Amino acid sequence: MICVSLNQMVNRAKASVDLGPVFAALAHPIRRAIVEQLAGGDATVGELAKPHKVSLPAISKHLRVLEAAGLLQVEPEGRVHRCQLDAAPLSAAFGWLTRYRVLWEDRFDRLARHLEETRKTETREETKHARKK
Repeated sequence: MICVSLNQMVNRAKASVDLGPVFAALAHPIRRAIVEQLAGGDATVGELAKPHKVSLPAISKHLRVLEAAGLLQVEPEGRVHRCQLDAAPLSAAFGWLTRYRVLWEDRFDRLARHLEETRKTETREETKHARKK
């Protein structure tokens, strides 16, 4: 059985995928919607353009950004271009986000414990002072 830590998985994914272009590509709502569409299966450029109120050239630009980020593969089939999602960069981005999510959850847990201890100490101090009066 092979045991791989989360950090090792994230570092491996980071080494093979440049996350900057992935996050930049996902920053636009139309590109995120296209990724969601492609998560359901391959689609043509026309099918991807249909739900959006933008021109075909604008959709083509969005697709080029997704392709440059490694999120999209385009296969020409005659005059039609079929697009499919490449999930590897999304997996790398998820790994990176998960790493920091775990970090922040741990920090928030420590902060909550500290605040609870501070509240208990203040309550004890207030009770002590109230008895002296």
